[in-house]
Amino acid sequence: MTSPGTRADGEADDLDVEEALALVRKNPGTPRGESGHAGAPTPGTPQGHHGTHGTPHHPGDSHHRATAWPEARAAAERAARAAARAARRAPFSVPLDAALGLTLAAPLAALTDLPSFDTSAMDGWAVAGPGPWSVRDEGVLAGHTESAPLTDGEAVRIATGARVPPGTTVVLRTEHGRTGERGRLHATREVVHGQDIRPRGQECRRGDQLLPVGTLATPAVIGLAAAAGYDTLTAVPRPRVDVLVLGDELLTEGLPHDGLIRDALGPMLPPWLRALGADVRTVRRIGDDAKALRRAVTTSDADLIVTTGGTAAGPVDHVHPILDRIGAELLVDGVRARPGHPMLLARLKGDQHLVGLPGNPLAAVSGLLTLAEPLLRILAARPAPEPYTLPLRDAVQGHPYDTRLVPVVLRGEGVVPLRYNGPAMLRGIAAADALAVVPPGGARSGQEAELLDLPWATGGIGVCFT
Repeated sequence: MTSPGTRADGEADDLDVEEALALVRKNPGTPRGESGHAGAPTPGTPQGHHGTHGTPHHPGDSHHRATAWPEARAAAERAARAAARAARRAPFSVPLDAALGLTLAAPLAALTDLPSFDTSAMDGWAVAGPGPWSVRDEGVLAGHTESAPLTDGEAVRIATGARVPPGTTVVLRTEHGRTGERGRLHATREVVHGQDIRPRGQECRRGDQLLPVGTLATPAVIGLAAAAGYDTLTAVPRPRVDVLVLGDELLTEGLPHDGLIRDALGPMLPPWLRALGADVRTVRRIGDDAKALRRAVTTSDADLIVTTGGTAAGPVDHVHPILDRIGAELLVDGVRARPGHPMLLARLKGDQHLVGLPGNPLAAVSGLLTLAEPLLRILAARPAPEPYTLPLRDAVQGHPYDTRLVPVVLRGEGVVPLRYNGPAMLRGIAAADALAVVPPGGARSGQEAELLDLPWATGGIGVCFT
């Protein structure tokens, strides 16, 4: 077995969804601005820290053991690859109407020629030979069987999508023809042999590969699959996620009062996790009950457990003690990032992980995009987004030692940092298109900043929240 967060070079990948995951491995989404050895632990990084098998958690050394932000994302990717190998999740067959957002685990090959017969591309007349033409009384409609052949000098009315009769040389559009004396059809402009006929196999031939393994099932992909003759698709199953919301101070309805606040993460996290490719099975409110939290963690069979709050070292922060007691393996124990420093990633079993998010809403978003996004992306066999940067329109104050994640909006060829970017605030991220990755020390106006897209800003609401 490899050490925590380390990939066994040269080990054969024998996944049932090997092709889909191989595509991801070729483009692993290494965080932008990272060097070639971004995955290597640095001094003070908690790589290899084991719950009960290593040093217990001490509140005073949390920043000393925190992982640099790029390395935390790389550790989450490595953990996901190891989990995928351990889980051996088999591809499954899914009806087209349930495939949105899944990743193809088999190539999409054409089951028939497209179109499967010569088809009229326009409303008008199917004509044979040079004009003028005598027009048959009957017409040809889409969905009907093949018509009688045309002979030179004949024409017949035809609808878009209808099968052209044998012998047809041209489809003459309605606006390009007129009926003259004795009912004969004349062209009002030059006709070219084969015009406005979609020949059989114009788009593809039976057996052609239309899309490769690893393609995301968008609405257009589903439409192509239907046109190519599919009723179902072979896809990678969504990673299963359980969400555990911690904190006695949280209300589920009404206005905050008497020291109680509304729970923002319970409503926000499930759709966000679905946008990242997850199957969110349960959202449970645990409060500050250590026994209930331990029971929920140890009885879950989800691929990923996401907890909110309780990751620091306060009197009711139970996440670390419980991970210690159950022998979990801490892969990331704090990240040098603001907001979201006390986020964590633990391996519970070979194929099961827990991401602990801070309780403050924007800090939780930071943890979600730092640790949960790369892990879920690889488990779902989704391709990594292409890295990109844009210049900042305004300077951004930085933290002396930590990476900052700042909500921004896209404006032309640059990005504008938003106000309301404190750890407890959601006003900025609700208006944002992306998060800018600001290095320690800050960034000046005009400096290029790495961007983390928000899923709805790139894929569309209907594609993301499936």
